[in-house]
Amino acid sequence: MSTRFGTTRGKALAVTAAAAIIAAALCGPATAAEDGGGDHRRGADHWGVITRNTIGSPVADLRNGPFGSFGVTGPSASPPYGRGSLGIEVADASTSLTPPSEKVDFGNEVDFFGDPVQGLRRVGFHVFQTGENVAYGGPENMPNIRFEIDPNLTALPADNYSTLVWVPDAAPVTNRWSGFLDATSTGYWFLTGNEVPACNQAARCSLEEVQDALDDGGAGATVLTAAVGKGRDHMWIGAVDGLRINQNVYDFEVDGVRALRAR
Repeated sequence: MSTRFGTTRGKALAVTAAAAIIAAALCGPATAAEDGGGDHRRGADHWGVITRNTIGSPVADLRNGPFGSFGVTGPSASPPYGRGSLGIEVADASTSLTPPSEKVDFGNEVDFFGDPVQGLRRVGFHVFQTGENVAYGGPENMPNIRFEIDPNLTALPADNYSTLVWVPDAAPVTNRWSGFLDATSTGYWFLTGNEVPACNQAARCSLEEVQDALDDGGAGATVLTAAVGKGRDHMWIGAVDGLRINQNVYDFEVDGVRALRAR
């Protein structure tokens, strides 16, 4: 498991500070209504591997590229934002556990805490999928977006934990960068546990259907963490960039995570 930054601490801090100043100057403040309850353009230092949710020795690596694959030119030959991305590598049979596959989450345990699940309106990312990944686990062998949440269901007052997971459809292209994959209109969502039997891993839902199921008239469900992750299922080696959560796009770069206002 690694989160390598590939530069000196002084240089990284200087670049991150400059990026934050530019973003603040160009983007302006996000409103609570548009951003699901808060402005999360700050807090770049809060992104990293979520150690609680990591199994085995996977990689979640802020890296340059990928550029290509070989022979690929044009916009799909480089990350959609900047020059970097979040590289993810997980193995399918490398632990002594059951199942033996690895798992990793790269996310933020601070800045989304307490946000309303009902406030999630725009979610998705860009992915670098390979033909090898399809061979390992099929066309839908893809990374996920995961929100750990407190369901706050009136019928289950003592149950304060579940994970809201987006499973993408098959990537539209391989061996190059995809366009934006919209989690509000493609793929499916589910909740771990038994909080909402109609929206579990065997009963697939849209984001709107999950939100409706959690809206039972009591205190609303709240976000605990937000992450991009993979596992535990098939081997996957690829990359993600441009994670969008409401009005912000999170640009993964070698020197850190930059928050940009979505256009």
